[in-house]
Amino acid sequence: MDLEELLRAMDRTAANLKKLDSVWERAMPFIPTGPQRGSDAQYDDLRAAWADLLPGLPKIDGWTITEPLPDIDDMGQAFIDYLDIGEPPIAVHAAGDKPGTDLAAYRYRLDRARRRAARSRLEQLVSAVDAALPTALGSTERNPHERLENEHTEYIEAAIGEIARLLGEHAESIDRWWDLHRHMRFSQGQDWHDIVAFDWPAVRAGIEAQSFGDSDPLPVPDIDLGQAASGNLTGAATLALPWELLNDDGFERLLYDLLRDIPEHQNVEWLMQTRAPDRGRDLSMDRVLRDGSGGVRTERVIVQAKHWRSRSVNAAAVSETATAGKLWGPPLVRGIVIATSGRFTADAVSWAERHNSEGNAPYIDLWPDSRLETLLAQRPHIAAAHGLK
Repeated sequence: MDLEELLRAMDRTAANLKKLDSVWERAMPFIPTGPQRGSDAQYDDLRAAWADLLPGLPKIDGWTITEPLPDIDDMGQAFIDYLDIGEPPIAVHAAGDKPGTDLAAYRYRLDRARRRAARSRLEQLVSAVDAALPTALGSTERNPHERLENEHTEYIEAAIGEIARLLGEHAESIDRWWDLHRHMRFSQGQDWHDIVAFDWPAVRAGIEAQSFGDSDPLPVPDIDLGQAASGNLTGAATLALPWELLNDDGFERLLYDLLRDIPEHQNVEWLMQTRAPDRGRDLSMDRVLRDGSGGVRTERVIVQAKHWRSRSVNAAAVSETATAGKLWGPPLVRGIVIATSGRFTADAVSWAERHNSEGNAPYIDLWPDSRLETLLAQRPHIAAAHGLK
């Protein structure tokens, strides 16, 4: 089936669902909550409208809403009957709640079906924009008086428009979505620099988040895991992860999830916007320290993310972070973690070791890719959720 044709059908279905929501919202006050008899002409009209609208909800994975709104006279009599026999009218209350429950279930299925339909095309468009942005910007300076217009910028604008079509109403909830559109509308050199540095990384992460809902399973092979585990297995397990699959924002999101999964870390917060001018503070947390006597204290720790693949983190970068750490607070920063998807130079390691051995504050903890890979090997669900497994 053509993708656009399917999206049009889903849009019309969503509109019908909203109409049913409106009917149910007006009908709820008439639903009895105790013994009564008789009906109401206004409610009868709402029942008829509900029945007229139901054919506008096509089946999703073989299911749709088929039952009419409850007969309130029958419900009122049912309350009387349960009262006579001294039993709680649980079934009657459930019947009164069922239209709302069905609407919620259908909305869930419709959102899931739309994500499923759009996912492959969204991946193509995101990759295309990633490739087109550097070419579109080229050597353009931050000149506020010149509009940047070429075949690449036109392609990017068309791709963003199609992404909006695929995401529907969910697009507006993406961080920096309207900033991206405002910058594309002005289309000056400074606007496209901001698109590359700020807007697109945030929007890209939002698109990826919308493509997979919390209830969408990660792709797995069609095998029986138990049988496969009992067979003759070849090869060896590896700690190495494909860090190049993450952008700066994705790397910070990974660190956020990893830090929250460590029991000794509390109040993990994402402080700074990705690629913000102040790159010294990305995340913060309270680290819980316990001693053998039962004493417990916490210390504030700042985590700086460096998704550096083309070069190692040098001593100057570590020293700069340590110097800035003395100025942060309150509360006083006791520790700094510098986490990178790459490596540290020998000078950086020596500088940090000397800084710590001299008792200088804050304490510097270096996490190279090998440290992160070890931590994630113990938490494979986090690596998998971020596309690294």
